[in-house]
Amino acid sequence: MATIADVARHAGVSASTVSYVLSGKRSVSAETRRRVERSVTELGYHPNAGARALAGRRSHIIALVVPLRTDVYVPIMMEIAVSVTMSARQHGYDVLLVTNDEGPDGVRRIVGSGLADGVILMDVELADERVPALRELGAQAALIGLPDDPRGLSCVDHDFASAGALCADHLAELGHREVAFIGYGSGVYHRHAGYAERTLTGFRERAEQRGLRFVHRSCEGTYESTAGALTRVLADRPGTTGFVVQNEGAIGPLLSLLRSSGRTVPEDASVIALCPEQLVEQYAPRLTAVTGPAKELGRVAVEQLMSRLATATREAPPQDELVLLDPVLTVRESTGPAPRLAAHP
Repeated sequence: MATIADVARHAGVSASTVSYVLSGKRSVSAETRRRVERSVTELGYHPNAGARALAGRRSHIIALVVPLRTDVYVPIMMEIAVSVTMSARQHGYDVLLVTNDEGPDGVRRIVGSGLADGVILMDVELADERVPALRELGAQAALIGLPDDPRGLSCVDHDFASAGALCADHLAELGHREVAFIGYGSGVYHRHAGYAERTLTGFRERAEQRGLRFVHRSCEGTYESTAGALTRVLADRPGTTGFVVQNEGAIGPLLSLLRSSGRTVPEDASVIALCPEQLVEQYAPRLTAVTGPAKELGRVAVEQLMSRLATATREAPPQDELVLLDPVLTVRESTGPAPRLAAHP
């Protein structure tokens, strides 16, 4: 069945232009109208019955595109989803959960159906294939995450580059000179997940500025993969005394492996984690950590989408908006001064 997006592509116009031709809400040039009508006929497009019934009013539904991946930390994703739902209800909106396995086709399906007034995307990649679909359809959307090209979009995210820089600064100020970054599994970096790549970039740039020697090792988050990552780190850089972990599953195994190798934390090795606040008290010693408010991501995304919907009602072009939430470094018991022999002379 043809969708409004199919008609738009066939006619070489935007989805909003197709909508204007079909609804008659705005004047469209005669030639454009003919081109759209020809595409409608050739493709056999029939407007969605629900969309026709809702013409001129809103559905009061937001589509939240939630990732279903084995390499994401599900509790945080669910915390954000709950925040979106609660914030949406304050505006009189319900939330439709949509899985991410359909990619851009799923976005086209949801927007083309007219079921939702707007879309919130989670787990945004740097070159996210869903973003061109949003632009093509003229959809009202907010992104929880930051793509490489955010022009014309409303985005909210943690400032992951600053979070990485905070980790490098903290270890440098404690006198560490050989450090390791234990990151997510290789698949996260291969798909260019923004949160992983921006953190690593921020850490790398600040480490170089502070004169730190560092290695980055990917890790799947299991005990075995963490052991393999640590073994490779110590084989390449036996003098490593500082560890940054951006992988929730690897935190516990790393602390255990350091102890079993005879390295006491923080006397012999310092560990700083980028993780949710609720994890920092679960380990011994208590974690020095960089955290950010997950709930705030959901709240801001809803506010951004509500603003765009209000702007669309006034038939004014929506303004792009980028909100980066500041990370917070809290020093606890897992970091300390570099061992004397490892300290910079």
